[in-house]
Amino acid sequence: MPVLSVLTPVHPPSLPYLTEAYGSLVAQELPPGWTWEWVVQEDGETGLLDGVLPADERVLPGSGRRGGPGVARMLALSRASGDLIKALDADDLLAPGALARDIAALEDPAIGWTTCRVLDLFPDGTTAGVDSDPEEGPIERGAILRYWQRNGYVSSVVAGTLCIRRELLLDLGGWMALPASEDTGLVLAANASSDGYFLATCGMFYRKWDGQVTASAAHNDDAERLARMKLIEERAEVMLARGLQRAASASAVARQPSRALG
Repeated sequence: MPVLSVLTPVHPPSLPYLTEAYGSLVAQELPPGWTWEWVVQEDGETGLLDGVLPADERVLPGSGRRGGPGVARMLALSRASGDLIKALDADDLLAPGALARDIAALEDPAIGWTTCRVLDLFPDGTTAGVDSDPEEGPIERGAILRYWQRNGYVSSVVAGTLCIRRELLLDLGGWMALPASEDTGLVLAANASSDGYFLATCGMFYRKWDGQVTASAAHNDDAERLARMKLIEERAEVMLARGLQRAASASAVARQPSRALG
């Protein structure tokens, strides 16, 4: 049976939202024959998840040495069994049908990853969208990188909605070893290495609240942020150039006339 693994890193401030995240996962309807597993990883070894998660054989809690969300995601990946890997932060919610749409898009072997439309979810329950979403359909290599460079290191897609083939994820080295923006680094690397697909139907509700990591002063420190962005950019550009060189070489080989064996 094919498995889609949903990976969720958890730190103490986001713990109260786990129950809602689970509810959004249980409500998903998958194509016939598919199932999901939820790999929940504490960023640390404090017993944070003890007694918190439901008794569901599809839910796989774990812990490990503290290292930030990128390390927690990689430790979760080490325990995941799915050929498709879906990101879900502990304080966010999947929209109805999100996983089925990811699976449908990735039925095309030319597509290596997906992202989707997001609605911001505010404490009063209201939602709001963004104007940067691409159109529904394939995203060619380098498209997100170019947008990101032209718009002050702001992406046209939300990295936290990524669903990616396990093989591609491993080939890219997983999430970057950064204190933040590790998911942005991964989606840009994926875009530099493989065609993707954008799903214009909302697939995730992105919770806005005072304790979210992306709102913290440390996350937005100008000097550190610029250093992260430059490293992410450099890696993506190297990957894109390498991919274009491989494509050109393959095209040249395909154009060579075949030689009959005598």
